[in-house]
Formats: sequence, structure tokens, C-alpha cells
Amino acid sequence: MTVRVLVVDDDFRVAEVHAAALARLRSCEVVGRATTLAEARARLAAEPVDLVLADEYLPDGSGTDLIGASDASVMMVTAADAPETVRRALARGAVGYIVKPFDMPVLLERVAAYARYVDAAAALTAPGQPEIDALAAQLRPKPVKHLPKGRSAVTADAVTRLLKDAEASLTAAAVAEALGVSRATAQRYLSDLVADGSVSLSLRYGSTGRPEHRYTWGP
Repeated sequence: MTVRVLVVDDDFRVAEVHAAALARLRSCEVVGRATTLAEARARLAAEPVDLVLADEYLPDGSGTDLIGASDASVMMVTAADAPETVRRALARGAVGYIVKPFDMPVLLERVAAYARYVDAAAALTAPGQPEIDALAAQLRPKPVKHLPKGRSAVTADAVTRLLKDAEASLTAAAVAEALGVSRATAQRYLSDLVADGSVSLSLRYGSTGRPEHRYTWGP
């Protein structure tokens, strides 16, 4: 299932950056952008939306007011880090809370996790407690443990998820483009996965004779 996302931020430039990043996810489609609470409500009333990425600070209100205002789930993406704001958002039912500034892989992984949650929920039939607990856990991405010094657990998990979901092997350049990181950064994380046996590395020769390194999930 493709998750339809509405990006809400008072800064249209930030909204564009987030929308462009989400376009890299195959499981996601950005259906609109809004810079005010009123505009966001109008978009929600006009078209189907599965997930709202909401800033708290809007010119005409608070992003948390969108939680429960429609059938769409709301993930807060905001600089608002006051404890009362976080508590209010989570108490109302926000499916995530990301504090600005953040590395873009954080946003991509959280939205990808929500997409996996939606797929798991659609497949759920006659659930018992273990199945319900497992479904709820989909919204809590698990960080990669025992990372080399200087590595980010969020980025490592994003690389892992991308390779797991890929239908074919990927190059370091393709991984870098998909996650919005440099090729050198992607190469480091891919090398870590090859070293621990999670990913297999193969060489493919092109017309120039120079081998291309390709990475596939699994030994």
C-alpha cells in the first residue's frame, strides 16, 4: 500500500525539502503541502490522506490540533520540545514525534516504519495480544546495535531497510540518492553490513570495463 502524506510546515521551503525527501520512498506519495492550520484542514477535507507530518508552530494554530481532526494519522515534525507539547501530542495519539533539527534518514525511516505498520495492520485478522503488540512495535524502529564509532543508528537502520525492501541489488550511489546522504557515507554503512555478513557484495562489469560494486541483502 502507498501511504498518502500531507506535509504541514509554516516554512514552505522546509515543506518542500521534506516532500522531496519522501519522494525517494517507494511506499510513500506526497499528496499535498500546507503552511497553515486552515490550509491543512482544507486539504484533509478535500482528499484522502493517510499520514500528516505536522509542525507545531503554525501561523493560525498548533499542529497538535490536527491529531484526531480526521482519519489521518499525525506525526509531529517540529522544533517544539517543551515537555507539555510532547505529552499533549502523544496523549492525543500522534504516531511519532521528531524534533528539529534532525538528519533526513530519521524522517525517512519513521515514515517507512509507518508504511510497514499500515501494511501489517491491513493483513491483521482475528488478532490476539501478541499480534497487537507486534503491530504496535512497527512504529518503534529498532536501532542497529554495536555500530562502529561515528556511525548513526538511524542511518544504519535506514540503509538496512532500503536493502531489505529493494527488488534488486543496489549500488552505493543508489543508496546515497535514496537516503539523501553522500556516496562516501553510504559506502561506509554498506561496508559495515558486508563485514558482518548481512549483505553480499558482487561486481558487475560495464561497457567501460570498470567493475561496479552492487549490494544485496542476505549472505
